[in-house]
Amino acid sequence: MRAVVQRVLNASVTVDNQIVGKIGHGLLVLLSIDEQDNEADIQYTAEKIIGLRIFNDAEGKFNLSLEDVNGEMLVVSQFTLHGDCRRGRRPSFSTSARPEKAILYYEKFIEIVRNKGIHVETGVFAAHMLVSLVNDGPVTILVDSKKVF
Repeated sequence: MRAVVQRVLNASVTVDNQIVGKIGHGLLVLLSIDEQDNEADIQYTAEKIIGLRIFNDAEGKFNLSLEDVNGEMLVVSQFTLHGDCRRGRRPSFSTSARPEKAILYYEKFIEIVRNKGIHVETGVFAAHMLVSLVNDGPVTILVDSKKVF
């Protein structure tokens, strides 16, 4: 499971000219599921992101997590994070999970985060989405459950 995590002042997702998800201060998470992912990957990724200390404390240091700042999360499914660009010019998405599996894992990830008491908004799985954000910092972190990076 891979995620691009962006600390935001606000973020939103629009589908067919309708805002379907919108948050204030918190994290925008672009989430991708690999065909080899399992339940442990979902749990690891959710807990890692929730616990990331990427919010400033009173001294301006990265010491606070999403929970500490009472932040929100916007989760957007993005299979293209598993795009392999090592050969040729067209990315290969052969390791991305099939939609039937990906939607289940996407929903489970959201459930885990909500069960931690965090307000979560979402995009629409497999829809063409327009994502808007104000990146705070900017702060952008990559998370990979296989610990590739």
